[in-house]
Amino acid sequence: MGEIVGSVFWFLVATSILITFHEFGHYWVARRFGVHVLRFSIGLGKPLWRRVAANGTEFVIAAVPLGGYVKFLDERDQEVPAHLRSGAFNAKPVGQRFLIVLAGPVFNLILALAVFWVMLMVGVRDYQPVVGDVTGLAQRAGLETGDRIVAIDEQPMSTWTHVLVDLTTKAYRDASVAITVEQANGNLTTRRLNLAEIDAVDESKFFEQVGVTPWHWNPPALVGFVAPGSPAERAGLRVGDSITAVGDKAVDRFVAMRDQLQIAAKAEGGTVRLSIRRGAMTETLLIKPDAIEEGGKTRYQIGIAPDGRATTRSYGPIAAMPAAVSEAWRMTVGSFKVIWHMIAGNAQLKNISGPISIAQFANYSAEGGLSKYLEFLALISLSLCIMNLLPIPVLDGGHLVYCAAEWLKGSPVSERTQLIGQYFGLAAILALMSLAFFNDISRLVAS
Repeated sequence: MGEIVGSVFWFLVATSILITFHEFGHYWVARRFGVHVLRFSIGLGKPLWRRVAANGTEFVIAAVPLGGYVKFLDERDQEVPAHLRSGAFNAKPVGQRFLIVLAGPVFNLILALAVFWVMLMVGVRDYQPVVGDVTGLAQRAGLETGDRIVAIDEQPMSTWTHVLVDLTTKAYRDASVAITVEQANGNLTTRRLNLAEIDAVDESKFFEQVGVTPWHWNPPALVGFVAPGSPAERAGLRVGDSITAVGDKAVDRFVAMRDQLQIAAKAEGGTVRLSIRRGAMTETLLIKPDAIEEGGKTRYQIGIAPDGRATTRSYGPIAAMPAAVSEAWRMTVGSFKVIWHMIAGNAQLKNISGPISIAQFANYSAEGGLSKYLEFLALISLSLCIMNLLPIPVLDGGHLVYCAAEWLKGSPVSERTQLIGQYFGLAAILALMSLAFFNDISRLVAS
């Protein structure tokens, strides 16, 4: 229940910010050009709250938090008195109307850049692209456990997030990529990974398809952090120690060590024997874990974390600016490539996510701290910008196409053409939303 409430709450926080910023873009530019705004609505459907400003604009918060709109005075929708026609949207030059429509996506882009900038100043925690277990395609390419991915096709890589974005977009076009890795001994070498061997890209299982397990998913039982004042510190455990056994049970992975710790602490009356390797020496330590009560169950912990090869990217205010632009550019290019491959039929439609998946990811990001939630917010804002620029009637991109056509032919697109476009656009959006909901529910059932 807590996860559901958290998902709903953080989803609403994100959508409220993004929709408000998007619609404010339309509103602000329209007001600059003297267009009278009748209503500024955050959400759709029945109004829950409303207020009329001094300029006559009605500000509304509506019941369904999955969209919003700005309604302009327009002679195509209603009879407009002669003295108000100069403030009608349709009376403005096509160039001004184009900029008003474009302002929504542009404001989402500005928001994404601003949030990336703040995120990079706060410091975003990620993991170095160090390879864990390898099988299949990756193994045939020559990748080995402990390799750190330095570059893909000569483009530098510093985190697993960058590796995932770059490889998935290349996999859609069946590319063969050159992966430069730094081996455990420090030598640099290049491996050739043939992504054309992947039959159909599944983003949720992409690393499995490639045959790579990131190091931090299942790290060895190597101590990467010891909490001050913890049972581990009191027992003499140090960073760099390798835990080889818990009680009489040999372990080689951190997850196995953690699970065995729970069993041993219950069986041995609270005190556990750890066998460790420190350099060339082996030792046995007696340690009494802290007992933590959670949901009626007792969990034991000793205050250590694995060596997951974590990295934190943090910049000053000036240096964060180009870094934010670079981050936004990388994600934008990747998104457009994925959209193109979906249109071309190279990408599986089950990779499309809807509000349920987005809400779950919002909660997961919020639990990961401020920088993770900021990263989520920036990515969704960027996605909203890109989606709205698609040339589909009812979206901003469709209206931009109408404006461009009017500028080229010297007269507005006929009402009949616009009506047909509206029907097509609504059908396309409804189909996309239905598919997204179907994918979300399928994932819930599968999990």
